[in-house]
Amino acid sequence: MADSAKTAPSAGSPASDTDIAGLSYEQARDELVRVVGELEQGSTTLEQSLALWERGEALARRCEEWLLGAKERLDAARNAAVSSSSNPADS
Repeated sequence: MADSAKTAPSAGSPASDTDIAGLSYEQARDELVRVVGELEQGSTTLEQSLALWERGEALARRCEEWLLGAKERLDAARNAAVSSSSNPADS
C-alpha cells in the first residue's frame, strides 16, 4: 500500500485548502504539473485519480488567483503611470 501514501489529500479537506492557499504561484504550478503527469500515467486507482483531479482543480484555481492578482497589480501600475504622465507635477 505504498501508493496510498503518495495520494494527495482531497481538495475539499481543510488541510489541503490551507496547504494550497499558502503556495506560491511557482509551487502551485509545479505541483499541478506533477498531478497532471500522474493522472496521464493512468496507474492510479479510481479513488486516487479522483483525489488527484480534485487537488489539480484546487491548484489550478490557486494559479489563477495569482495570475489575476498580478494582472490587477500591472493594471494599477499602468493606470498610475498614465495618471502621472498626464498630470505633470507643478514646479
